[in-house]
Amino acid sequence: MSEFFSIIWSILVEAGPWLLGGFFIAGLLKEFIPQEKVFKHLGQDNFWSVLKASIVGAPLPLCSCSVIPTAASLKQAGASRGATTAFLIATPETGVDSVGITYALMDPIMTILRPIAAVITAVVSGCLVNNLNLPPKEKAEEVKSGCAATNAPAKPSLLAAVKFGYGKLMADLAPWFVLGFILSAFITLLVPDDFFGDVIPGGWLSLIAMLLMSLPMYICATASTPIAVALIAKGLDPGAALVLLLAGPATNITTILVIKQMIGGAALRVYLISLAGVSLLIGYLVNMLYSTLDYDLADVVVVGTHEHVDLFSEIAGFVLGIMLFWHFIARFYKKT
Repeated sequence: MSEFFSIIWSILVEAGPWLLGGFFIAGLLKEFIPQEKVFKHLGQDNFWSVLKASIVGAPLPLCSCSVIPTAASLKQAGASRGATTAFLIATPETGVDSVGITYALMDPIMTILRPIAAVITAVVSGCLVNNLNLPPKEKAEEVKSGCAATNAPAKPSLLAAVKFGYGKLMADLAPWFVLGFILSAFITLLVPDDFFGDVIPGGWLSLIAMLLMSLPMYICATASTPIAVALIAKGLDPGAALVLLLAGPATNITTILVIKQMIGGAALRVYLISLAGVSLLIGYLVNMLYSTLDYDLADVVVVGTHEHVDLFSEIAGFVLGIMLFWHFIARFYKKT
């Protein structure tokens, strides 16, 4: 049991400074970037509106649950199906917080590749949806969500940004962080070393296995990172881990059903097929890159070790742990 908590503490210490910084930046983005200025650039059925939607969505602090009301607002404001699709994919796949934890637990290569892969996936899917030439669909009805319902906009302030980043956003994600940390610790303790090398061969089979596992599950981009790290430490290819990080946050059963209502069944099929296909292709290319560099990501991922950690990281890890635990417990008190 002590080893179990040691692994969780190691993850908190390594991720603490980056996650706390990520939540702060997420609050600033939410508070100081006017949504109405974003919406007006996404109404055309062309490549540029799709690209803009992908780039705008990538840094935003929204999971696959909270992205739906925002995407519905885009649709109401006149965004094209392609732009809406791109936003629905790029936004939950990455964000400033997930980039931070990727750098803390993985390496600079994956830190750079992850948001780029998210934007590429979103752009390809959005362009394919636009090319369907579907008849105009009625504007999406407002979709309310417990993790993204918004009120009338108020004057932006730094205090409001802090409250959103460390309050509402962290509260929404806390259960998934707790789940991700616990699963990561269990995987590290219970899964034998080189499990994926011995049981599931690398290459396309591991890529497809991660895709099939990812599609129906719900997990946010940030909380999926420690799970991917633990799997890499047990022998999973980095490309297969990236497939998990791309497909997992962008799809789950609930999201799929709501997206069908928003953009239509034909566009949903393109959404899923293109997301799966591009994720697999990118995963394969990432495997080739690491192989060409003769670089084993499993040698540098952080799971269960915290040597040479400075005091600031330990304080940040402690603060992050307390805040996540507080938000996690508070959810149960709200229900009673």
